[in-house]
Amino acid sequence: MASALSAPHFHNEEAAFAFVEARVWPEGPVCPHCGGFDRISKMGGKSTRLGLHKCYQCRKPFTVRMGTIFEASHVPLHIWLQAMYLIAGSKKGISSNQLHRTLGVTLKTAWFMSHRIREAMRSDSFMPMGGAGSVVEVDETFIGNLKGADRKRSFHHKMKILALVDRPTGEARSIVVDKVDMETLVPIVRANVHKETHVVTDEANAYRYLWHHFYNHSFVNHRSGEYGRDYIHTNTIEGYFSIFKRGMRGVYQFCAEKHLHRYLAEFDFRYSNRAALGCNDADRADRLLKGIVGKRLMYERIGARA
Repeated sequence: MASALSAPHFHNEEAAFAFVEARVWPEGPVCPHCGGFDRISKMGGKSTRLGLHKCYQCRKPFTVRMGTIFEASHVPLHIWLQAMYLIAGSKKGISSNQLHRTLGVTLKTAWFMSHRIREAMRSDSFMPMGGAGSVVEVDETFIGNLKGADRKRSFHHKMKILALVDRPTGEARSIVVDKVDMETLVPIVRANVHKETHVVTDEANAYRYLWHHFYNHSFVNHRSGEYGRDYIHTNTIEGYFSIFKRGMRGVYQFCAEKHLHRYLAEFDFRYSNRAALGCNDADRADRLLKGIVGKRLMYERIGARA
């Protein structure tokens, strides 16, 4: 029985380029400079670098790396594919230290690769969740500590997250928020959930007027010990939070607020493409690969490791 990492594109650079090109350019090469696709040729010759194409409309060379998270990286493409498979297949994530040891790259490189891969996991969909006959659970949670925050005021020193889970599709969507009050949360829920949806929350005051905006709004009262009645519960989203917190505390251990949105994108992606929805590790890595275009992340933009 062969290992999942024994496939040629994980070890051979030419096979890696062919693998990525087949997924990024399913209908043939597209020039990232001018968008042309008619007059493109693959360049040959001993001195030509691997995967190089030339567009004869704008007369500029390019590879499949250009315009993706791989652009300007000195890490071989087959090592990138190994990293993507490991991150996509690890339910609670994989630390930069572990990638550094497994892949043989420096810790700084492993950390930067991880953030680029998380950027590729970020969803570009702005379509509202739910719809007629659908149930979307909404809840908030807290993690870590905000630098310089007042620790005497309950959860105010914590980083705050609003999450939504669509029960029928299994999709998760999480957003970093500054406050957990009605003025902050309700506009976000309205922007991300279809108005014909049945929304289920807990008893928090921030959600008390949601019934004005959606087909129906039900809630469970955790304060009185109620955790579910029939299909009215927030157990699905609590399950998502449990995976997220186990990963953040047990694997990553620390996250600065400026990077939290990328970690959320990582956990959202894996949850929305999990085995229970018929998506195995290879399928998940393939879907991740289709999200690499247009998401180049510069080291100067994300700053020093934190």
